[in-house]
Amino acid sequence: MMDGAILSARKILVVEDEALVAMLIEDYLTDFGCAVVGPAGSVKQALLLLDAESVDAAVLDMNLGGDPVEPVAAALAEKGIPFFYSTGYGDQGRRTDYPAQVLGKPFNQEQLRTALVRVLTERDGPA
Repeated sequence: MMDGAILSARKILVVEDEALVAMLIEDYLTDFGCAVVGPAGSVKQALLLLDAESVDAAVLDMNLGGDPVEPVAAALAEKGIPFFYSTGYGDQGRRTDYPAQVLGKPFNQEQLRTALVRVLTERDGPA
């Protein structure tokens, strides 16, 4: 599998309000050779990071301390940046305005890798 080439040096925005989950995602992404942007624990923080940094893709928790992540999804969609949702709620509550795959929590490293490769490959085509 050419995942290493697809993921190497990619800048990934992590939007997650649970510190332990954010640290786990950061560890996984670092293991893949990615550069982590964030993590952002709020919509405001995520939008500020998105304005300040160029990113290749994003992992979005659907619910950030009770606030929906839709404004971040909208900003990513407007910029053409691929993303997927990470949630313990499944497809429930996902807005159809910003369709994206859903990675259910809890997930393991391989599931995160698969989701990330999928969104990058859909945007960029096969390596």
